Amino acid sequence: MSAPTTDHDPAAVADRFARFARDEAPGRSDVYLAWAEGVAVDPGMCEILARIPATRRQPPLVFAVTRMLGAPLDGGYDAWAAFVRAHAATVVAECAARTLQTNEPLRCAALLPALARLQGPIALLELGASGGLCLYPDRYAYRFRAGDDVVAVDPGGGAAVVLEAELRGAVPDLRLPDVVWRAGIDLQPLDAGDPADRAWLEGLVWPEETARARRIAAAIDVAAADPPRLVAGDAADLGLVRRLAAEAPRDAALVITTPGVLPYVPRGRRDALIAALRAPGGIRPEPVHWITLDQPALHDAWTPPIDPGTWGPGFALALDGEVLAAADPLGAWIDWRA
Repeated sequence: MSAPTTDHDPAAVADRFARFARDEAPGRSDVYLAWAEGVAVDPGMCEILARIPATRRQPPLVFAVTRMLGAPLDGGYDAWAAFVRAHAATVVAECAARTLQTNEPLRCAALLPALARLQGPIALLELGASGGLCLYPDRYAYRFRAGDDVVAVDPGGGAAVVLEAELRGAVPDLRLPDVVWRAGIDLQPLDAGDPADRAWLEGLVWPEETARARRIAAAIDVAAADPPRLVAGDAADLGLVRRLAAEAPRDAALVITTPGVLPYVPRGRRDALIAALRAPGGIRPEPVHWITLDQPALHDAWTPPIDPGTWGPGFALALDGEVLAAADPLGAWIDWRA
């Protein structure tokens, strides 16, 4: 939500990539693990990457940019490092211009039980929408595993995207919403129909995540076939949110979703946004519903209040502040608590 800051500190780069190799990459990507371990002990590479603004040199962002530019996945760290050295200026410039944009359609599996509690047609507005892949909960099929049973939810005519998630605890009401309008706000909205934007969305998937890559590619096809209304801007800009909300059909329930965006909003502006989302008339004269999926400690707009120390794993899923479930941040499981 803020401009990238410059912090030319090669030692900080080495530490950041070492922590990534230790804490994040193991078990998820052998390729990124090898690259991060190599960066951490390569002073020359740390010097190059220190030229990237500090807020734009996260290892997954750097690795995605280099892959987009053509870095080889085979050949280990040496081949990757040779590519980066040969294209250092371009790598630095591209990283400075981009942000991590986790556009995971599987989050719709976590949002679906909240949407199922709303009646009638829905106008869906996502803050921090990236390419808008989470604006199509009505176009995806779902397979919820509940013990030995599988609860299937399918749109008429089938779906190219099938989302699989685990249900823990009680099984909530599950049905597809009737979405009649869909829009989003993002600092750098991505056009699913644009080959370059598509390549970036797909490049953000880690190399070994083949199932996720297929899921995102299919969701991109859905968005490209029926593009949402995406607006470039700050998702915490209340004036912009209100102007876009005013475009939604008046006879549809406006639902504003904020999955994953609130941690990037400074505390004061975050509180102001939440207050407007919850206040009658805060966004538009007609009622507005708010669905979010956040870390329990991120804010205190939960009903009932959450004690992060006793919450347990997962983020909190809430509708209009009412806590409904604990859920995986990307939608892989839902523990229903309402």
